[in-house]
Amino acid sequence: MTFSSYLDLSQWQLHTEPGSFAESSRWSNKDMDPVPPKLRTWTTWNYVAYWISDAANVAAWELASSMLSIGLSWRQALPAIAIGHTMIALVMVANGTIGARLHIPFPVLVRSSFGFWFSYFAVVSRIVLSMFWFGIQSWTGSECVYQMLKAIWPSTARIPNQLSASAHVTTVDMMSYFLFWLIQFPFMFLSPQQIRWLFVVKALIVPPTWIAIFIWAVIKTPVSESLDQAHASLSGSQFSWAWISSMNSALGVWLTLAVNIPDFTRYAKKESSQYVQLAIIPPIFTLIGFVGLVVTSTGTALYGETLWDPLTLIDKWDNRAAAFFASASFALATLGTNVSANSLSAANDMTALFPRYINIRRGQVICAILGGWALAPWEVLATGEKFLSFMSGYTVFLAPFSAILVSDYYFVHRGNVDVPSMYRLHGRYRYWKGVNWRAVVALLLSVTPGIPGLITSIEPTIDTGNWLRLFQIDSLYGFWSAALVYWFLSVVFPSRETFMDAPITTNELHSHSLEESSVEAEEIHEKA
Repeated sequence: MTFSSYLDLSQWQLHTEPGSFAESSRWSNKDMDPVPPKLRTWTTWNYVAYWISDAANVAAWELASSMLSIGLSWRQALPAIAIGHTMIALVMVANGTIGARLHIPFPVLVRSSFGFWFSYFAVVSRIVLSMFWFGIQSWTGSECVYQMLKAIWPSTARIPNQLSASAHVTTVDMMSYFLFWLIQFPFMFLSPQQIRWLFVVKALIVPPTWIAIFIWAVIKTPVSESLDQAHASLSGSQFSWAWISSMNSALGVWLTLAVNIPDFTRYAKKESSQYVQLAIIPPIFTLIGFVGLVVTSTGTALYGETLWDPLTLIDKWDNRAAAFFASASFALATLGTNVSANSLSAANDMTALFPRYINIRRGQVICAILGGWALAPWEVLATGEKFLSFMSGYTVFLAPFSAILVSDYYFVHRGNVDVPSMYRLHGRYRYWKGVNWRAVVALLLSVTPGIPGLITSIEPTIDTGNWLRLFQIDSLYGFWSAALVYWFLSVVFPSRETFMDAPITTNELHSHSLEESSVEAEEIHEKA
């Protein structure tokens, strides 16, 4: 191919697979179609490895420690983590079962409840969030690389900065960032069937390393002494709100993945393969939280300051070998989480936007370039505090997204959905001009009350009174209010064309259903 041919869009065009439910490549490609049996390769152990892998990340480590900073004791923080992750596990399995049963991705599934066109609001929201957090997580990974380089060559810490102060990044920071980005870039070319082995490797390497750090902490300062420092400083209503808010935080951390978990469970070998998420998520995240609590408390005892960030703790170690391997484990942990929760999620959603030109592999590359460089995470972290708060608070939309999916599939349609129609603009799920107004109302009523609190979180000088309390439990409120409002509206004002007596998962059944509808329409016309 010549250079000019690369600029010709027709050379990049993807074609609809034979037997696809979509009418043309404008609406689907191979990566968006239902997963064929031969590609359903994820077993129970793959999902176990996946969650052990995802639990091993810096955010999970810091979650419990951050609860101490607001006045909870470690005995109060751990139950909040366990209950919050039990709730999110229930949502994961509920939405995951839909993906494992229908073998379709989130951006296709969401059309059945949001309507064909309104579904793009949810899809675009997920893309923006995924690319943003891809960049932030990549920056975390670069901090790991810096510690690794410093452990090998201590002179790394003395590399002179050649960049101006306005760049908000130093030479060594940019070098570390580029190296981490370069390390994770090849993983953008792995298919979902191949990437599961990354989670297996991560599950075998990272947890043992973190257990070794835990043992170091226990030897340096016995748990009875290190955790004895963390007494509760709250009582009454202050304690109640702090505890509920902490549980909400534990629930909210994984809402992004709870929304698009069908992107992964659609590859399940059996529907039951992904049920293990309910058993593995609560204990593994609670354990990681406890490790974070103990190690952070030990750091406080040893160095006289609270080091929530484990990489800051590692920076104080004198043992260079230990610093290298510990930092390498955090780098691998960050890479695995970034690929699963951000890169693959963004790629699936971009594929739904432009299936004629983007598949999962191309979508991951686009995410790596736009999320990694165009969004300039070092600028956001240095000067975009308010923007960072806004993006963190944007999760007020995610709980309603997942709630509407669960409510529609299980309680409104009772599993009787038409998969071929999800790929057709004028199919059963067109609702009103491609918009299901019931989902719109449910979103407005569940999201709007949290907006004043979101404003306060962005600009603390603006007092929104008790509305801030609602924002502190936005995951709980958003999920239940959206689920109940959507169910109520769908029962009182049913969209009758979307109801069936049995699910339709093949073209043959779909054609038969259309013929029956046509016959019924003719009979009604004759009687009239």
